[in-house]
Amino acid sequence: MQTLSLKENIPGGIKVHGALDFDRRHEGLGVRRLPAWTRPQVPEGLDVMARMPSGVRICMQSNATRIGLDAITGALAQANGETRPVHFDLQMGDSIQNKQVEPTNKIVVRNSTPGQFEVVRSDLKTVWFEDLGSHSKFVEIWLPHNAFVTLQAIHLDGEIETDLQDKRPQWIHYGSSISHCMEASSPSQTWPAVAARATGLSLTSFGFGGQCHLDPFVARTIAKLQADLISIKVGINIINMDSMKERVFVPLLHGFLDTIREQQPMTPICLISPIFCPSAEEHPGPTIPNSDGKFETLPGLEQFRQGSMSLQRVREILADVVRLRSAADANLDYLDGLKLFSASDEHLLPDHLHPNNEGYARMGNRFSELYLRPHFAKGV
Repeated sequence: MQTLSLKENIPGGIKVHGALDFDRRHEGLGVRRLPAWTRPQVPEGLDVMARMPSGVRICMQSNATRIGLDAITGALAQANGETRPVHFDLQMGDSIQNKQVEPTNKIVVRNSTPGQFEVVRSDLKTVWFEDLGSHSKFVEIWLPHNAFVTLQAIHLDGEIETDLQDKRPQWIHYGSSISHCMEASSPSQTWPAVAARATGLSLTSFGFGGQCHLDPFVARTIAKLQADLISIKVGINIINMDSMKERVFVPLLHGFLDTIREQQPMTPICLISPIFCPSAEEHPGPTIPNSDGKFETLPGLEQFRQGSMSLQRVREILADVVRLRSAADANLDYLDGLKLFSASDEHLLPDHLHPNNEGYARMGNRFSELYLRPHFAKGV
């Protein structure tokens, strides 16, 4: 059994796919999904979500039959003081081996002092994956999608090949909490992960809970990465926070696309509109959870809502943007989010905003069937 330290650098033959930066601490490498140059520009809320590695995988080619991972996990405590389960998934081909662990650190927000929190620490435990077979295989360990992760070491009873090759098409996805998918049962069950696995793609996820406001630094990040396909699922958080009016939303959307096109003029881009959200379909936001934990739009204040958008209006705008740009951009597509999750799926929307695990599985499989498989079948 050999041990490879991850505390200072990632050893040769190992790639942490989807992590573009690390927080270097004495405990190890804290995973970040946005590059270092974005740090001065990232708002605090987005910084929190960028340090939760949704879609991030440790990739290697190895003949090891047992692989262990030392990683500190920090999970946010919910209102009742409990944390969501923390999972690691090891993928070999079509098989998934899942391990649930107690978070190493529980992060408790102090309601009496907003902005402050307490970290409750426990002992580190190695996550073991076993019975992997002694043959050489491509292994991906999906890191928890709903916790902060600091990498420390990998243990294995075999060798790692230094020539790591992943020839799968590269798919970059940008979205909101409905793409971050904290409600999914494990990291390989987020809807982008389900779609990527069903289609044989390598995913880079920029799904950020509570975020996705067409931030220019995200557009520049996407533009600089290798991609065979880019998807952008935008609109719901703009409604949820009422963060911009139609006058601002439309040119920002064009600008986001322009920034990517400056670096990747021919890469296929799919613009996806929001899925079904009952209270915001015909009414503008903001949306907040009610006493039952279900999200609903705030009534009234009509005098301040000129130019505010409902989800129906956002879908019209996204379709119009693609139509207007299509003459000069044949590689830009539009997909109605209601084809991924519609009113008929509402029973899988427990808080009236985020799908549950079954809902995310439907979204991932539908996106694969409706768009990814037909797209890549063309040999694009």
